[in-house]
Amino acid sequence: MRWLLVLLGIVAMIVQGQLWFSTSGFGKTRDLRAAVAEQTARNELLRERNLALDAEVINLKQSSEAAEERARTDLGMIGPNETFYQVVPASD
Repeated sequence: MRWLLVLLGIVAMIVQGQLWFSTSGFGKTRDLRAAVAEQTARNELLRERNLALDAEVINLKQSSEAAEERARTDLGMIGPNETFYQVVPASD
């Protein structure tokens, strides 16, 4: 009976050793949890960015003023009754 307990103790130690020190044991689980947490944080940032872009798309679809403002800032649009002046800095 004593040998059976010793044998079971040795088997338990081997199983614990594999759990803690093998490449597919506790260390890998810890690394995977950290990777999941990092990806979740990255996804949250992208979700916020997507919500902002969705709001901008809705605004552009519903308002011609928003589209005109976007065209002015991004594309340099000039209205039909406007005059364009370009200021060139003086060279030294």
